[in-house]
Amino acid sequence: MEIAIGVDANSGSTRRVMVSGKLDTHTHGELDVALAPLLDSPAVRTLVFDFARLDYISSAGIRSVFKARKALAARDGKVLVVNPQPQIRKVFDIVKAVPVSDVFASVAELDAYLDAMQRKVIEGDDEAP
Repeated sequence: MEIAIGVDANSGSTRRVMVSGKLDTHTHGELDVALAPLLDSPAVRTLVFDFARLDYISSAGIRSVFKARKALAARDGKVLVVNPQPQIRKVFDIVKAVPVSDVFASVAELDAYLDAMQRKVIEGDDEAP
């Protein structure tokens, strides 16, 4: 499955970005392109990522979200995530709890770990190894 990205029309200083499919090495560039005008606009103070239909996220996808967060934080803005599926929530819990750059030897190793964790959650076993 590829990625689908939708951005709500102008709603003041907040924009909702709906992301569906897989956000990974092959698709994160599409998200970055869709976000560029929002991140460049001083009128945008809050981005709300709606991940209700996001099935998978890799470290490349996480980097895109964090890049947006950093850009908005520079102007006292915020990035929020709503409706994450359980496997996506698990990835955000892992990234928040562990400084991943200190634990994984490579991006490939990190992505393999995140892939395994998301499969476990989908299969009903959401305990970390």
